[in-house]
Amino acid sequence: MEISSFQSYLIILFVVLVIISFFVFRQFLKTRKEEMNLVKFEQKGLDSLSKSSEFYEFGSIQIKKRLYKEATKTFLKAVEYYENEPNEAKAIIENALGFSYAAQNEFKKAIKHYNLAIKSLPEYTIALNNLGSAQQRLLEYDLAYETYKKVLKIDPNNKTAIKKSKELEKRNNYSPYKGINDKGF
Repeated sequence: MEISSFQSYLIILFVVLVIISFFVFRQFLKTRKEEMNLVKFEQKGLDSLSKSSEFYEFGSIQIKKRLYKEATKTFLKAVEYYENEPNEAKAIIENALGFSYAAQNEFKKAIKHYNLAIKSLPEYTIALNNLGSAQQRLLEYDLAYETYKKVLKIDPNNKTAIKKSKELEKRNNYSPYKGINDKGF
């Protein structure tokens, strides 16, 4: 029995639809899980949480939902409770707090918290990249370039730092056209 071109088209279409359905369903389950966790934390309230890891988890969910002001409050609470945490945990919380400030265009506050994250964990490349990005947004291009160079010393293959440092090199080497003034319009 031979398969006609129409039948092969239907088979291919069916396979593609099954694959797409799988990914849509997986995304639905992931989103539902995040929503359930958000509802769980909101029902508990901030006052019932007692560990910095719980605050961090709640703040991370709020960031995914783009609730940046709420996430900032949650991460500030996490900072209050992180005294006994290892330096890595402190750095992650400070970086997340910096990210929530940066998302609200409060770059000076973001830089402060990125620096605290780097102080806790000096080779934390994510915080360094975030710091460089915030410095760029404040038009501190030389500082941002130096920050990306630090990242490249730690991780020479860091794609973000490579891309951003090349952009800044082009920007720093830019010179406006100084051709003949009497030509053109």
